[in-house]
Amino acid sequence: MTNKPVYVTQPDLPPLEEFIPYLEEIWSSKVLTNGGRFHQELESALCKYLGVEHISLFTNGTIALITALQALRISGEVITTPYSFVATAHSLLWNGIDPVFVDIDPKTMNLDPKKIEAAITNKTTAIMPVHCYGYPCDTHAIQEIADQYNLKLIYDAAHAFGVKDQQGSILRHGDLSILSFHATKVFNTFEGGAIICPDRKTKEHIDHLKNFGFVNETTVVAAGINGKMNEVQSAMGLLQLKHIDAAIGKRKLIDGYYRKNLESIPGIRCMNMVGNQGGNYSYFPIFIDDDFPLTRDELYQKLKNRNIFTRRYFYPLISEFPMYRNLTSSKLLMDSNAKAASMKVLCLPIYPDLSSESQQAIIELIAEECLAILD
Repeated sequence: MTNKPVYVTQPDLPPLEEFIPYLEEIWSSKVLTNGGRFHQELESALCKYLGVEHISLFTNGTIALITALQALRISGEVITTPYSFVATAHSLLWNGIDPVFVDIDPKTMNLDPKKIEAAITNKTTAIMPVHCYGYPCDTHAIQEIADQYNLKLIYDAAHAFGVKDQQGSILRHGDLSILSFHATKVFNTFEGGAIICPDRKTKEHIDHLKNFGFVNETTVVAAGINGKMNEVQSAMGLLQLKHIDAAIGKRKLIDGYYRKNLESIPGIRCMNMVGNQGGNYSYFPIFIDDDFPLTRDELYQKLKNRNIFTRRYFYPLISEFPMYRNLTSSKLLMDSNAKAASMKVLCLPIYPDLSSESQQAIIELIAEECLAILD
């Protein structure tokens, strides 16, 4: 292995020569944003690929989350997970909403439905679960709770591009689902995101909100924001769709090789693909248990010293950051599944262009600690 750094992820980019014609058309038309041709084509293409009826594109996933909460007029308290990227909870604060953190299921790393009901108060208006690592939540159980208590249900599906369950796209669940097309995601448009809408009327409302509330040149119907995806992003998305199946196929092979070679190492635990009928292999988390010779942080540093940059997704918990740590629900998580997972998780590099040599070096560095003990 060379000294070239190996990062936890790397953007999957199409051949540059394939992107040039899209740029030439943008230069020729001089249409850069405001729902141009590529924007419209990408919305249609994504609906077809993802198996959904309505989608609204955004400049990034965080603005999509913020707008989704606005669209459903969410207020008061929202139950969510502490085991996620901070954008999940930040979108609540930006809307003046109080997050209420609930523990996760240790098998799926998703919100534990059995813990949700106990957290509901007369101020609760919605639930915001995350399909963590692209592994589907228990959507049936969570929907039953939402229906029983008349709560809105918004899924942060940032990790779940193309993920399916037995009935189809995981994105069809809840009132709204939000995607991220950030450079680190399986499908990227440099930056970007989207809201999956259940019907045409909801999409029209969200389209207004992401464009300052404009309906036409002289009519503004809501206090909207500028959340539009531009034409360069949209063109990248159209091109990425041509290569996405091959990219996910490569990720699947890398995932399988890790599992084959790591699951027999004492103290290394891989996540089981519980209920994931059509995964996207967006992350490869392992958990460093007590019988491994190194702590998680020691292994993290050992790999880093060899120019292999893993990530501790998700450590610290969102609930441990200064703006959240004093919440009552945060204080209840000190001895929780989420806390335990955050102290043991390590996401290994996974992306389509990860070389077999780099992957083998990562596996050997992890295994050599156990081999040293056996010797």
